[in-house]
Amino acid sequence: MAKNQPKEMDQEQTMRAAVDEIRAFCQGNADPRMVTKYAKYFKEGYDGYGIAKEVWEENGTRFYEKYRDRLTLDGFLRLGQLLFESGKYEEGSAAIVSIRPLIDGFTAVTFQGIGVWLENGVRNWAHTDIICGDLLSPCLRNGVVDYSELSTWRESTSKWKRRAVPVALLGLISRVETQALLDFIRPLMGDTERVVHQGLGWFLREAWKKDPAPVEAYLLEFKDTAARLIFQYATEKMTSAQKARFRKAKK
Repeated sequence: MAKNQPKEMDQEQTMRAAVDEIRAFCQGNADPRMVTKYAKYFKEGYDGYGIAKEVWEENGTRFYEKYRDRLTLDGFLRLGQLLFESGKYEEGSAAIVSIRPLIDGFTAVTFQGIGVWLENGVRNWAHTDIICGDLLSPCLRNGVVDYSELSTWRESTSKWKRRAVPVALLGLISRVETQALLDFIRPLMGDTERVVHQGLGWFLREAWKKDPAPVEAYLLEFKDTAARLIFQYATEKMTSAQKARFRKAKK
């Protein structure tokens, strides 16, 4: 144990230095006008520095480049936890773009570590969906983990982690039997959170494009009990006549 202590201490010091540098960069490029501009996209609230898109795109990967030789994959995972703790939008974004180049080395432990970000740190739909598209879905597609790893996420106290279930499953629509995926999201169909409804509707819309029959049967099953926002998203690409089948029955 004592033998590993210096390495662990060095990783911790490096992570703290990275956090300080990222925050200093964000503070130095903060723009209140951009905060006002971006806030309108987040109904749940937006806590950011307001860094202009061009500045961010030019500098987004600089922290990975600087620290990749000093931090392990686990170090970048822990760095993400520290950054997400602040609630600042750009710090969360830095966490995502800094670990993304290491995705080929992801394991089941990394996958669940990203789940900790969602449980304890993520506070908006944008980070949730980027994490799903860039980090979680590739792990599912590449067989790093089976989608059954998401089973406990369906009961998470975090609405963002619950949203991540259907959004991450988008990456499996062309690879896994539609009915199996529909059965997997079933526990979420009674969820009370708007952001989860949106994620479910998005998944169902994309699944319907690939395999309409089981999705339509599923929607008919839930049309009188599930949130209408799910149906708004799920039926978005349907004709008016098709949508009419999934209207809630009048009492």
